[in-house]
Amino acid sequence: MKKISSYIWDYRFSYLGAVLSLLIAVTLDMVAPRLTALVVDDVIVGGNIGELKFLLLGFLGVGLGRCIFQYVKEYTFDKNGARISGDMRRDLFRHIQSLSADFFDRTNTGELMARVKEDIDHIWDAVGYVGMLLIEVFYHTGIILVCMCMINWKLAMISGAAMLLCGVVAVVMERKLGAVYEAISEENAVLNTVAEENLGGVRTVKAFARESFEIDKFLSHNKRYYDLNMAQSGVLVRYYPVFTVITTILPLLTLLVGGRFVIDGEMTLGQITAFVEYSMNIVWPMEMLGWLTNSFSSAVASNKKIRKIYEETPTVTETTNPVKIENVQGKVCFDHVSFHKADQHEILHDITFTVEAGKTLGIMGTTGAGKTSIIQLLQRMYDATGGAVYLDDVDIRSLSLGQLRTSISFVMQDVFLFSDTIGDNIKLGKKRYLDLRTVRKASTDAQASGFIERMEKQYDTVIGERGVGLSGGQKQRISIARALSKKNPILVLDDSTSALDTETEQMIQQTLAKLEGTTKIIIGHRISAVRHADEILVLEGGAIAERGTHEELLQKRGLYYETYLSQYGETSQNGAQAGADDEKACGTVRGRADAKEAADMKKRNTLESDADGKEITTACPERAEKTGGETNVLQLV
Repeated sequence: MKKISSYIWDYRFSYLGAVLSLLIAVTLDMVAPRLTALVVDDVIVGGNIGELKFLLLGFLGVGLGRCIFQYVKEYTFDKNGARISGDMRRDLFRHIQSLSADFFDRTNTGELMARVKEDIDHIWDAVGYVGMLLIEVFYHTGIILVCMCMINWKLAMISGAAMLLCGVVAVVMERKLGAVYEAISEENAVLNTVAEENLGGVRTVKAFARESFEIDKFLSHNKRYYDLNMAQSGVLVRYYPVFTVITTILPLLTLLVGGRFVIDGEMTLGQITAFVEYSMNIVWPMEMLGWLTNSFSSAVASNKKIRKIYEETPTVTETTNPVKIENVQGKVCFDHVSFHKADQHEILHDITFTVEAGKTLGIMGTTGAGKTSIIQLLQRMYDATGGAVYLDDVDIRSLSLGQLRTSISFVMQDVFLFSDTIGDNIKLGKKRYLDLRTVRKASTDAQASGFIERMEKQYDTVIGERGVGLSGGQKQRISIARALSKKNPILVLDDSTSALDTETEQMIQQTLAKLEGTTKIIIGHRISAVRHADEILVLEGGAIAERGTHEELLQKRGLYYETYLSQYGETSQNGAQAGADDEKACGTVRGRADAKEAADMKKRNTLESDADGKEITTACPERAEKTGGETNVLQLV
């Protein structure tokens, strides 16, 4: 982590100018009481009226000078504070972006938002306004004590003792506030997380009528946050009056003791007037010590929280001299790959397969079997704990993350759309290189152009956060269009058509089948999504239980066969045997049907021949049964 002092050093010349302006302004402030003493002693008491105009000009010059240098000081400190907070927020966000997926598995979004916003703001205060006041308080106090000593060192001892007492109280208060502020910072992150989760999932909350429960949950954390702030206020209430009492009594003691010195002839009337004015000027630094201690403790606590994030290091890192593949073909190989997360059971065990460039791999399995984990390893969201993953026969750990991830177009299982236009969501990652024509083509291929172009602003339509206002199927189609628009050598679809109707899914599959030179990895629960793949893997318990083509897996009568039957059903007592032979039974049927008739027949799971004598080819597994010289085709859908 870059230390705060390093950020200040980056703007050292600007800070130097601000500090010089501060010193000059405070020094000019010390001149005014001396001029007051001269007015009293020389003009009022001495009767030298001729000096008055020069003294008045001195007051005017001191006032104008203080205004100019105070403005420069305030502006420069605030500007530098804003710059440093901006730099820190940028660097913190970059560091968070560099962390691996396992960090986000165990860290709440609300906590990170609190670190990036509130905690950085506290440090902004510390290096801006609070930092300026700390310097001003110490210099102001020091120079006033010097001026007091020059007038009467005995009387100055009273102010010095008062300042020492204020300093001791400030140190004690800072220690107590430090612990409170750490707890406040933690609870603020929790409160942010609760609010972020509930607002993000407000539709789910309403759907289950959980408003009262979630309100009570939020109020419980809000009460905890309130209690901690009250504890902070309790510390302030306990110690802050000490500063008030001291600053109230000090001028009275100064006037009382100083008056005695004037009577005894140790001080002039002008000197005691200047001394009282100095004692009044020393009051505000004492009063500010309480507030400055409070703000400084908050900044220290925030800095500790930010340092904890900087202590996190990415578990997935790039090699020093990454290999660059000039022309990625898209061959993917998993060689005895195993994977487990920290302190968890094994997620994948001994996964081995090869997908040649341009071929299609289908992956099926029950929920939690490890299907998505395979894709996460391919993208290096995590690193395999055993074995190796290869892209074009190069270990992906030898590649730069940039080249690896830009070689893969990924349609996520959980679609995420940004609060932006539809066009920019589709162009995500390549906004500079994709034109509207490419976006339209990808949308058409993803069967998304229809509903997009019916909107008033079409591709310039701004969608809400996470695609609020769009149906699940529409969001999936936009996500598919986003992947297709990149034209990367590898296309991964993770259960990407689960929200689509059968007809739209078939159209998209036809588009995918036409993609030449693209390696496709399709994860799905539907047989229809993977049946045409060159190889299908069936996962169970993180291992490959079955592998083969659609026909081969049906003949094995294993997990895939059982899934097939659960989705398409048996139509006779011999359905098990017939199911294994479905592809052999698929063929041609005499007849021609129009579109409506074909749709109706599909619903009835039958196809009949007409009198024209032409042939149509069925697209799904069928069982042909001959009855009385006619051919009836039973289609399993």
